[in-house]
Amino acid sequence: QVRLMESGGASVQAGGSLRLSCSVSRLDPTTNLYCMNWFRQPPGKGREWVAQIRALDRGELYGRSVKGRFVISEDNDKTALYLEMNALKPEDTAKYFCSASIFTGDCPVTPGRQNYWGQGTQVAVSS
Repeated sequence: QVRLMESGGASVQAGGSLRLSCSVSRLDPTTNLYCMNWFRQPPGKGREWVAQIRALDRGELYGRSVKGRFVISEDNDKTALYLEMNALKPEDTAKYFCSASIFTGDCPVTPGRQNYWGQGTQVAVSS
């Protein structure tokens, strides 16, 4: 079991920056490897994959809409996940969620294949 909790959401002007955090707590001992992700859900829309840290090499992947602007990272003990957001646009307005999927051979970027979710933190970008 993994508990995830996001923080850091705020209202920010377009072009600004914001850093989101996600605490990662393992509630029971496990040898599982996890893929870590950020998703976002704009008002009235579906959940969209934003960024990922792969399970094995801990490499970074980004969705097309945020590549070059956002940076995903984690503490070396994997107890916290971060999303540095730069050059924010109004279309980045969404509730942002961190997620974890148990690595079983790949790291999916679809919401339905995530095993654990945080409650989300709201980001509003105004022009």
